[in-house]
Amino acid sequence: MIITLWILNGLLALAFIAAGTMKIARPRPTLVASGMAWADDFTDPTVKLIGAAEVIGGIGLILPLLTGIAPILTPIAATALAIVMIGAIAVHVRRKESATPSIVLAVLSAASAVLGFLVVL
Repeated sequence: MIITLWILNGLLALAFIAAGTMKIARPRPTLVASGMAWADDFTDPTVKLIGAAEVIGGIGLILPLLTGIAPILTPIAATALAIVMIGAIAVHVRRKESATPSIVLAVLSAASAVLGFLVVL
């Protein structure tokens, strides 16, 4: 079960850190022009905050379990990321856009949280 958790968390961390870094590094108009039309509904600080939450959550999926320091933070990070993705699903549905990537990431984050709590506790 621990191997499955590591594989799942590695892939999720990669996705969230990449997506979050892009939201932090690029200006909002560039994000909108590159296909993230939802960013037009939010202010610059809000988009940066979402990106920071994704990066911190991605790090939280790996670092506590890797170091053995407070490994309970790993499933908590997965739960927080699932909540962020539920918000993303709501935004995409409201805008009548495809919510499929957000749904997949929400389900995988929830699975990571369940596995994490089973492994850590």
